[in-house]
Amino acid sequence: MVHHRSLSDQSRFSSVFHTLKIGNLLRQAGIRKSFGLSALAVFQLLFSLVFEGKNWFRLLESSRAASLPGKDVVYRFLNHPRFAWRAFLHSLSLTVVKQFTVLTSAKRVKVFILDDSTLQRNRSKKAELLARVFDHTTGRFTKGYTLLTLGWSDGFSFAPIDFVMLSSSKLLNRLTEMTTTITKRCHGYKRRVEALTRKPDAALGMIGRALKAGFHADYVLMDSWFTQMPLIRGLAAEGLATIGMVKEMKQRYMYQGHRLTLSELYRTLPKNKQTSIWSSVIVHSSCGMPIKLVFVQNRNKRREWLAILSTDLNLEPNEIVRIYGMRWSIETFFKVTKSYLKLGTEFQGRSYDMLISHTTIVFSRYLVMEFERRQAGDTRTLGGLFFLYADEVRDLDYQSALQQLMTLFLNLAGATNKASKQNVLCQLQEWIADLLLYIRGLFGNLSCES
Repeated sequence: MVHHRSLSDQSRFSSVFHTLKIGNLLRQAGIRKSFGLSALAVFQLLFSLVFEGKNWFRLLESSRAASLPGKDVVYRFLNHPRFAWRAFLHSLSLTVVKQFTVLTSAKRVKVFILDDSTLQRNRSKKAELLARVFDHTTGRFTKGYTLLTLGWSDGFSFAPIDFVMLSSSKLLNRLTEMTTTITKRCHGYKRRVEALTRKPDAALGMIGRALKAGFHADYVLMDSWFTQMPLIRGLAAEGLATIGMVKEMKQRYMYQGHRLTLSELYRTLPKNKQTSIWSSVIVHSSCGMPIKLVFVQNRNKRREWLAILSTDLNLEPNEIVRIYGMRWSIETFFKVTKSYLKLGTEFQGRSYDMLISHTTIVFSRYLVMEFERRQAGDTRTLGGLFFLYADEVRDLDYQSALQQLMTLFLNLAGATNKASKQNVLCQLQEWIADLLLYIRGLFGNLSCES
């Protein structure tokens, strides 16, 4: 997946960086250095740390320390508040996504995936905007941040587009506040203010920015926490349909003139338990929006059901379940970035700018790995060779050739005089001459004699 080259000059990723034009993307986002090593060199050094199996401190203690920049160079780069890391991530993701769309059909369903994960900082005390956040996996509060992430997927590849490092909108849950020395006109201050917003507002902001940046998707996939009517209406205003899991709440749905809860609605509907999709129905929400609900079997507890909501009423229940299954790619993304790409653990800085810059670098690692995987795993990346081979196979119609050959032999068997046989043999010679070169080569000196 990664070209192994000399570690002394940090050139092992040069070909991929050149293909994706990462140096240009950094300059366009205002990520520059006025002296010393270039921003691209420092970015490539940080990018390659996890692939070398060493952190920054171990690398400074190794034999390569003499050829590396000082510790302050790296920390100034990570803590710079004026770098537009969001613009860089948008540009890099869009470049990779365009490479993916070339390899897929225009009719293939493409989706936005919205989800969050917890970055724990239990041993931190003075990290900027540190807060008590709720971890859905453990059901407990922990010290850290909530990483709200927006991704794009075509069912085969996943690309992170944007993220918001949320603190807490409640003052009582925040353990530290933002620094007062930062200017309000820089990107770092805007990201700090964004960290204090609510999840639905931050989610709508990310999707709006993604659409303006040039991303396209047919649906937005969400889990049960985000599948709420205010957020769904906001997505509908952006022209996006929603598919998400629905959990049992006090919310009522209008069906045949009755306001029913999700459980009451399930008991009312006829069921087909021969398949995993038990029933589906079109209802209206409390605000009057028509939605389709699909009740499926819970594979962990087979006697229980799960409900999936879709604002696209024309989709079949099987298609709704299939598209919602694409949401699992973001769970895989969180697992890979936390377990293997050192998300939240490689650097333990106190500033909020370091959180943003390092998270962007980790997302960039995943994008490059996904790009390399797609280039190596998709046969259509062979370029002109694939299309020439496809055209050559298309010209060779096996059934037609066999029918022509059988017709020639039948005509030869039915010939009564020498002139008729000569005509049939001439047709056979023409048929052999029309064969492809590599097929004629299999027969050697094949010819017909009268």
